[in-house]
Amino acid sequence: MNRQDVEKTITEYLKPIFGFALKRCKSIHDAEDLSQEIAIRAFRALLIKDDVADMGKFIWTVAHNTLSNYYRDAAKSMIGVSIDEVAELIADPYSELDTADNTETIHRLQTEIAYLSKLQRRIVIAFYFENRKQADIAKELDIPLGTVKWHLFEAKKELKRGMDTMRKASELKFNPIKFHSYGINGSVGKKSPDEFFRSTLDQNICYCVRNTAKTINEIADDLGVSPVYVETEVEFLEEYGFLQAQKDKYIINFIISEPTAELLTMQNDMYKRAAELFANDLYDELTSSGILDDPDILCGQTDAPISLTESPKADRNFILWTLIPYIAAWSGEKLMDESISFEEVATIRPDGAHNIYHASVVPDEMVLPEDYVYMRNWCGPMWNGNGERILWQIDSEWSERGDGYRLKYSEEAKRILSLYEREFEDRLSKDEYAWLAERGCVKTNGDYDGHFKSAWQIVVLASKDIQNKLLAIGERIKAKYQTDFDALKAPYAEAVLESVPAHLRKVKEYELQFVFHADGWFLVHCITTLLKNGKLKEPTEGQRKSLTTLIANV
Repeated sequence: MNRQDVEKTITEYLKPIFGFALKRCKSIHDAEDLSQEIAIRAFRALLIKDDVADMGKFIWTVAHNTLSNYYRDAAKSMIGVSIDEVAELIADPYSELDTADNTETIHRLQTEIAYLSKLQRRIVIAFYFENRKQADIAKELDIPLGTVKWHLFEAKKELKRGMDTMRKASELKFNPIKFHSYGINGSVGKKSPDEFFRSTLDQNICYCVRNTAKTINEIADDLGVSPVYVETEVEFLEEYGFLQAQKDKYIINFIISEPTAELLTMQNDMYKRAAELFANDLYDELTSSGILDDPDILCGQTDAPISLTESPKADRNFILWTLIPYIAAWSGEKLMDESISFEEVATIRPDGAHNIYHASVVPDEMVLPEDYVYMRNWCGPMWNGNGERILWQIDSEWSERGDGYRLKYSEEAKRILSLYEREFEDRLSKDEYAWLAERGCVKTNGDYDGHFKSAWQIVVLASKDIQNKLLAIGERIKAKYQTDFDALKAPYAEAVLESVPAHLRKVKEYELQFVFHADGWFLVHCITTLLKNGKLKEPTEGQRKSLTTLIANV
């Protein structure tokens, strides 16, 4: 490539390259050095290349190769350096950078400065690196001059102690964990749940304090990163309730489960047996009792175009896809142990969320039974109400709601309920019908300004009476198998509680109250059981948007 094109290309990538380096270096100084080295190497290579098919791939290959060299060089860390030997470097850090030894010492010193408290760090940098007077520093920080002098004295002792020892990182520095899955029980706020743990750093900060409270410096040592970066993330995670402060230490405030193959197999067997008992009886009674023909169970779902003259006959299989998980989740409340309330264990977060958050870490190599039931793309049960009706829904591998639906669910649910109630009084606007149709809620036919008809594609329970009849069926079946359910649950609950840190066991005890009720694992097993034995059929492509969606009275 000619020099002008190369310069243009490198200029375009300078900011992304620096971002790449910043995420992987202990300090901005190191990130600047690394990004400069990446840019120089890429520049030189492009000058002699004319066949770069994918420029982005080429740049990031150079970046990763340069990063590998950086890590190898950084591994040659210096230990046992006396602070007295480098005192002049603190006062004038750039005075003797011409030798490799002094360069390495300065890098080590900069690392140790990052381990000082936030206030000490500000004072040291202002005094030694910015050459500010102690009186000016005291005025800016609004603290007594004597306090500034004391912190400078203490900081020097801390720096000496740090440079005389070797910091030991845990395995997380070399083998960081990654959340396999996460979920919430409760309401979502303005932030999507995955926004809190988008970075590997946030996940590993929480993981390393899942059992024991640690200081910011201890967390930094475990992760092998600068405390400066840990400090910022810890403050954010504490603000949103994911970490809990204990004096100068922090401990996790949500459950990170680390299931073993044995525990997951026990869970799978428990739910499989319970679903076989409950779901088969429920399906048989719903289909044999005639209740599906009750006029208060409304649903206009049909894959064929709706008629202008006749009401469509709903697909029974589609109705059962909604009623079975709904009854499984909502029936038998009298049989539940509700000794722990949601308010006792849920966290109120600054973005308006009120929920219990949990995540899981699963080993890469885990052998599970061939018949293990996975919860793929599952969310729910979710419900939202307007005081008179609720919209109840599950999102799963069999449905198709679209990207970002879960975050938008609350607002969309309220609008769907509002439009449903308004249509009793008058025809909706074209745009409103289009909005509902896009979400699979209605199907329309005819000329909007002439002969026109609409049909709701979701299940509606039109009266409290039919709702009670359906839930009574589920309660009878759960009561019938209550002894079996208790026997299945007991060893699983004991094993799960043993795996949870003591300070979070009450949260887990609350969640265990819902086993075989509003419990996603129970519902997915009920559906899977009926699919495997052929009682339920897979939904058609046209049914996926409106699948497992129901409107009922409060």
